[in-house]
Amino acid sequence: MTAMDEIEQRQHLAAAFRWSARLGFNEAVANHFSALVPGSDTNFLLNPRGRHFSRVRASELLLLDASAAGGEAHPAADPTAWYLHAHLHRLVPHAKVILHTHMPHATALACLDGFELLMLDQTACRFHGRVAYDRDFRGMFLDDQEGPRLAGLLTDGISTVFLGNHGVMVVGNTVAEAFDELYYLERAAELQVLALSTGRPLRLLPDDVAALTCRQWQEYPQGAELHFAELLRILDDDAPDYAG
Repeated sequence: MTAMDEIEQRQHLAAAFRWSARLGFNEAVANHFSALVPGSDTNFLLNPRGRHFSRVRASELLLLDASAAGGEAHPAADPTAWYLHAHLHRLVPHAKVILHTHMPHATALACLDGFELLMLDQTACRFHGRVAYDRDFRGMFLDDQEGPRLAGLLTDGISTVFLGNHGVMVVGNTVAEAFDELYYLERAAELQVLALSTGRPLRLLPDDVAALTCRQWQEYPQGAELHFAELLRILDDDAPDYAG
């Protein structure tokens, strides 16, 4: 690990906060994103409690230690974030980056009885076989058992969890990868809310077509990296303080 690795990770995570605010994914000063410091299995970055997503800066992200999961939260960290993210970073190898939001369309679907993401369009197919559902809402994440319980849903290949009556969570290997997942999840959810609102019969895609389209999404060259690079350039032009 070099100092530049952590600096870049901080900048990327700060950019994810800024763009989530621009896209309306955040809720007041709630919700939380975290990312492991490159080269570490336990040290992770987290937004400080009470900071609006639109104002997060790279330098103010908290540096925490997931190996202390189960202990008291850092005083500057939101306790619901600590109870969730510390355990997930500790227990789920592919959860190097964790993004949790209450973004409106995906959360609306998470509140439908027995809902599963419909293979309704090309974007939804991106998540074919890669979604888990938590249907056991127990209140806010203030119980130290909630992190380990949700970790059990994030088996290999699962990138997305619909948190019933609550919100959604995505994980990824990089900030770019996880943010791309979050963006397209909300786009797929928005389309499904619109389609369901018509009351007309839905024309779902066959399972084999959905599986093929998912593979094509996964194999598409540098899709997440190119998307996120453009988002960074936009911020560099009109809100460069995110990186400071």
